[in-house]
Amino acid sequence: MAILRTIWRKIYPNDDQHHMMPLLWLPFMIWFFVDPVSRHTGALGWVANTSFGLVFILIYLQAFSHRDPYRLTCVLAMTAMAAVLIPLNGGATAFLVYAAAAGGFHPNLRRVSVLIALQFAVLAFYAYRLHLPIGAWGSLLLLITIVGFGCHYSAISHCAAEKLQLAQDEIEHLAKVAERERIARDLHDLLGHTLSLITLKAELARKLVDRDPQRAKQEMQDVEHTSRAALADVREAISGYRGQGLAAELLRARQTLETAGITVDCEAAEVPLSPAQETVLALALREAVTNVVRHAQAQTCSVRLGRDQQLCTLEIADNGCGADGPEGNGLRGMRERLEAIGGSLQRQTAAGTRLVIHLPLAPMASVLRN
Repeated sequence: MAILRTIWRKIYPNDDQHHMMPLLWLPFMIWFFVDPVSRHTGALGWVANTSFGLVFILIYLQAFSHRDPYRLTCVLAMTAMAAVLIPLNGGATAFLVYAAAAGGFHPNLRRVSVLIALQFAVLAFYAYRLHLPIGAWGSLLLLITIVGFGCHYSAISHCAAEKLQLAQDEIEHLAKVAERERIARDLHDLLGHTLSLITLKAELARKLVDRDPQRAKQEMQDVEHTSRAALADVREAISGYRGQGLAAELLRARQTLETAGITVDCEAAEVPLSPAQETVLALALREAVTNVVRHAQAQTCSVRLGRDQQLCTLEIADNGCGADGPEGNGLRGMRERLEAIGGSLQRQTAAGTRLVIHLPLAPMASVLRN
């Protein structure tokens, strides 16, 4: 069985492309093989006729197993065999139908039309030469037309399905990439802020351990609580859920800045935000505060949250050293999140660093529905 399967794969290697359809048409070849019976052909004629029939079947299956230009060569070979064998075997007229079927599996209508016209020409020539009855050659003409253009329609449908599958695969790939980037941005913001806070508190506890053990103990307890909160934040980031909101992030930002020895001036107005907007602003504030603590070397920092008609504004400004260099991953991720929901980010570094975030507000009814 294994040997037969291997031989079959050599003859018809890509039978999954057209399933079993080409094989279902092969029984009509019976008229080619039984034609020698009515002609009382001798043994040599039988051998030659059977050989030609088997060669034709092989070429026919190969036409469905390969793509152009090999398929075109097979179709032309089948048409040529029909042109040669029709005077010797009337059943060879069926070769034209098989050639139309194989040639029709191409999305180019002009190419299919030319091949079918070639088969029409062969059929018309022998209909005239052999004086075929109009019913016979008319039926063959109709059959070649239906089979050829029917297979062409099937080829178009197959190409459309392949394009749709490719598009769906591309969309799925892009969605996975976007999700990985989202998780990477969230983890960067979450862990960057939290680890900075833990580092500051650990340094403070180390300095206080000798002269104020009680305060040092309190700071270490804060480190424990912060690390537990960070673990919960990471789990929430992976699941794509945010539950604490912007108000909690404002309190955390004040705590982080004060722990770093930075004087904080914070003003926050009531702003109606959707959950998605609140999440983006909270993450932007967290990243901005982390950058102030890590890089600004500032003594003061102000945080302003307000609204102007249908525009929400979040401003974080410090009196640190500023920086004119390119944006890092944190700022880039912040900008991408904001732009995804229609917001914008401006950075000014003339005197310290000033980040201004603008976010268009949805109508109140929309916010309440969310």
